[in-house]
Amino acid sequence: MSKTDSIQNKPPYGMIAILFIGAFIAILNETLLNVALPSIMKEFDVNATAVQWLSTGYMLINGILIPASAFFIQRFTDKKLFITAMALFTLGTFLASIAPVFGVLLAARMIQASGSAIMMPLLMNVMLTAFPVEKRGAAMGTFGLVMITAPAIGPTLSGWLIEHYSWRTLFDIVLPIALLTLVLSIFKLKDVTQQRAMKLDIISLILSCIGFGGLLYGFSSAGDKGWDSPYVYGTIIVGALALITFILRQLRMDDPMLEFRIFRYPMFALSSAISIVIAVAMFSAMILMPIYVQTLRGISPLDSGLLMLPGAIVMGIMSPITGKLFDKYGARTLAVFGLLVTVVTSYYFSKINMDTTYFTLVLLYTCRMFGMSMVMMPVMTNGLNQLPARENPHGTAMNNTLQQVSGAIGSALLITVMNNRTEAKAKDLAAHVMSTMDANTAQPSAQTAAEMKQHIMNQAMLHGINFTFFISTLIAAVALILALFIKRVKPHHEEEIVEEGTISSKEGVTG
Repeated sequence: MSKTDSIQNKPPYGMIAILFIGAFIAILNETLLNVALPSIMKEFDVNATAVQWLSTGYMLINGILIPASAFFIQRFTDKKLFITAMALFTLGTFLASIAPVFGVLLAARMIQASGSAIMMPLLMNVMLTAFPVEKRGAAMGTFGLVMITAPAIGPTLSGWLIEHYSWRTLFDIVLPIALLTLVLSIFKLKDVTQQRAMKLDIISLILSCIGFGGLLYGFSSAGDKGWDSPYVYGTIIVGALALITFILRQLRMDDPMLEFRIFRYPMFALSSAISIVIAVAMFSAMILMPIYVQTLRGISPLDSGLLMLPGAIVMGIMSPITGKLFDKYGARTLAVFGLLVTVVTSYYFSKINMDTTYFTLVLLYTCRMFGMSMVMMPVMTNGLNQLPARENPHGTAMNNTLQQVSGAIGSALLITVMNNRTEAKAKDLAAHVMSTMDANTAQPSAQTAAEMKQHIMNQAMLHGINFTFFISTLIAAVALILALFIKRVKPHHEEEIVEEGTISSKEGVTG
């Protein structure tokens, strides 16, 4: 009996639980600080552009380091890698909690991100190793609790804490959990995955950092600086060129840092395409809802967070259920049903107005999250199931990288669509108001003019949000069409024969 078979017969649940906790607080931190940004701006006297780097920078470091995670997972033991990642995350959390100036807080967030970037790919890889193909659905469904629930809970939790305490409390709460996880990992963790003697290709690492970092920075900055800024299109062009060079280099290497040849497996390639499209559609609600409920409707940050809480709870409940359904019915049935729900609810979001009730918003958002819960993990797991075990680190690294990049690009594009549509509508409404005013009509007072201007801007922004949700509906419809081509990967036991540097394996799919 091989080591892998032994592990799959008796999965290391204790180890997986420790990895779960670490990954949960790492992902939670990605969205936890968003509601606190205004308070941080006030305390450190920095502008919105500077403070936004606390979120953008976190995502940027993740995007740079995740592609290298495949190398780290294959080169270093699970225990050493997780302890290092958790120690970095804990150090960053502590520094953020006591940060005397904004620069220290920003550096602390970068240190946090350098640890969290490794946790998700490591956890996914351990789970792929620890469970046989026919049981991965339930296991990865539970993993969905971490991946989906943590960022959904973040705004609600931080909204409540900021309303009652200092923003530093966000880090004070996470710190003891991080310390406990670090201590447990030192004494309880063991090594599950296979290690290989590999050398890090420095040129590939540099190209990866410039490529993914340039794209993430460029698209993330577009909403603030505008697409005509040389900082935006310059970094996107440099990033794209570096990424193309990086990919070509990996395809020529016998032992690449990130294996792009895994896209020759059709179900993995299809699952990656669907995941990219879904990530863009999912980010639309995460971006547009806070703008709508807080800016247009004047709902408090806490209440806007609570609006999203039922959706987070539903996703948390559904993740393990979806995993078991995946094991029984496969990914296509779940994905098609989930995307139908997503398309319908996204369309109804494109029809919201200033009188839409709070209950209706909660119901729509919760149903949309229910639909999403049926899609993300089944599609991703089905794609990963087709990969040979030796390619799992590359598969998990590729999935996480694509989600980071598509999330940043999707966010920037949707914000651009909303802003452009809002500006165009504002001009049309202003022109209409001017044309309806009789030349002999007395000029409105300053207060009336200000109220008219605000009304026009609110109506224009609502139109922009509606239109962007409609675009999101079309994007989700594309994912629905792609989901029709999903085929279930046969549960099989790989036969890998390492002989004279070659590896052969048996894979298969069924309709």
